[in-house]
Amino acid sequence: MFSRRLVTMHLRNSSFPLRALPLVLLGALAFGQNTSQPQNQNSQPPAGQQGKSDGGLIMPIDDGSQPAQGQQQQNSAQPQPGQQGKTDNGLVMPIENGQSEAPVPKSPNQPGDTVNVPASSSRGNGQNPDSEVGGVYTFKKQVEEVRLHATVVDDRQRLITTLDKTSFTVYENGEPQQITSFRHEDIPVALGVVIDNSGSMRDKRPAVNAATINLVKASNPEDEVFVVNFNDDYYLDQDYTDSVAKLKEALEKYETRGGTALYDAVLASNAHLMKAPKLEKKVLFIVTDGEDDASLNTLEQTIRKVQQENGPTIYTIGILDETGGHKRRAQRALREMAESTGGVAFFPQSLDEVSRITQQIAHDIRNQYTISYKPTNPQARGGYRQVKVEAKSKGFKALQVRTRAGYYAGQTQSAANPPVRKPETNAAVR
Repeated sequence: MFSRRLVTMHLRNSSFPLRALPLVLLGALAFGQNTSQPQNQNSQPPAGQQGKSDGGLIMPIDDGSQPAQGQQQQNSAQPQPGQQGKTDNGLVMPIENGQSEAPVPKSPNQPGDTVNVPASSSRGNGQNPDSEVGGVYTFKKQVEEVRLHATVVDDRQRLITTLDKTSFTVYENGEPQQITSFRHEDIPVALGVVIDNSGSMRDKRPAVNAATINLVKASNPEDEVFVVNFNDDYYLDQDYTDSVAKLKEALEKYETRGGTALYDAVLASNAHLMKAPKLEKKVLFIVTDGEDDASLNTLEQTIRKVQQENGPTIYTIGILDETGGHKRRAQRALREMAESTGGVAFFPQSLDEVSRITQQIAHDIRNQYTISYKPTNPQARGGYRQVKVEAKSKGFKALQVRTRAGYYAGQTQSAANPPVRKPETNAAVR
């Protein structure tokens, strides 16, 4: 059974008050009904909109997509309209002279190796609809700047960290853009750690947990990190913190069972990540061992929603035991989520490789260029904007830049995203 409700990431230790809430509300409702009976047959109480229950949690619905049921006026009742390139391992370790020996993958920012997600059907003036079914998307009139986080490698796949602003050219939909700000420094990030907790991960979690802690230790000490464990459902087991001890404790809260609702977990984590405005650089780190088999959202919907303005860079690790079509679909999903946002997908052959990969990811994050520009194309038109960054500098041949493939102009996530599965029991709210 499935239902749509407001996105809410709950800590596990909030179970008692959450479970008690429906009893309190039901008691109040019963009392109100007994004390507010109509005085005559012609009087009727106004009908309000009910919240939806998910595992015992009553949530108000107020996204504007449905009119209140039973609301009538004698003379003027009007119905409200309804709303309807590829990488395995390959990040590199920086060295003092700005180069690195380890190979890195071909940049997904290069021509012919990007993930293009078409925009929604346009209206007559070329603008995308202001919303999708259920009020999923909204579009702002203007955006000040678009920020890109970029990694550069040379023709020998060595990391280059010594370029200046004049080395870069930014294109949006093929048109050159003026760079308004540029920097290359180790800035703290808001990091969401999203770890598969399904039944098949039982024997893998100890190694994955240790590797994740290595990622945090190798990262900027001022990073703010949260932990989400997911299977059929997802759980915010630790909100933003820089405490390694708290993160270790959160990673140990795993109960390997159930299926894999990867896309729903990614979207909920992305929405939570966007609530960290004090840190402009945002990253999602995802580990899973199989194909999504439990989400309401599709891969295409997920990619579109994370490609919002100044959205996160996504790094994925697929510890895949599956074969055939299941493995190919899982690889495709992890690659596209990573490459469309400027990250990298890894597919280690053994658990022993995972810790090394997480340290490489930390070094990649800490050695990126941050490039901002103000788009020349009016943002009020909305739509998908393809982004490409080129770098040229004397002494280097065929520099490649890895950054996000594009973004949806003006896209923000509404409170209605993402839809989550309504559990059969109270397992999701503990």
